Amino acid sequence: MLSYDYSHFEASMSIENENGLTMQEIDDARKKCQRLADKAVGQYKKAKEMAGLRSHGEYRMRNFEDECKHIQAKDEQDRTVEESAMLKQYEDENWQAQFDYDYDYEDDDEYAL
Repeated sequence: MLSYDYSHFEASMSIENENGLTMQEIDDARKKCQRLADKAVGQYKKAKEMAGLRSHGEYRMRNFEDECKHIQAKDEQDRTVEESAMLKQYEDENWQAQFDYDYDYEDDDEYAL
């Protein structure tokens, strides 16, 4: 069992060998089980981070759009380089995608077993 941030991750597994188990087989099984618990903690941390970003995402998206509209109202020569880049992103790209924080415990290379 592994406890992290008031969440508990527990895994149980059994291994059999009709000739008996070696210490190496037992140790390998223990390591595999620990990796699963570590993976659960890593994915939990990422899911918690994404939930935080999602809760502020709508505000940040509205703020970005309002800021871009403010920049559009300025004369072109009065815009800073950062403002021009922000406006270009707003006009040329799917700018809402930068505020997309979906995550459903997908497996990724970081937590590969």
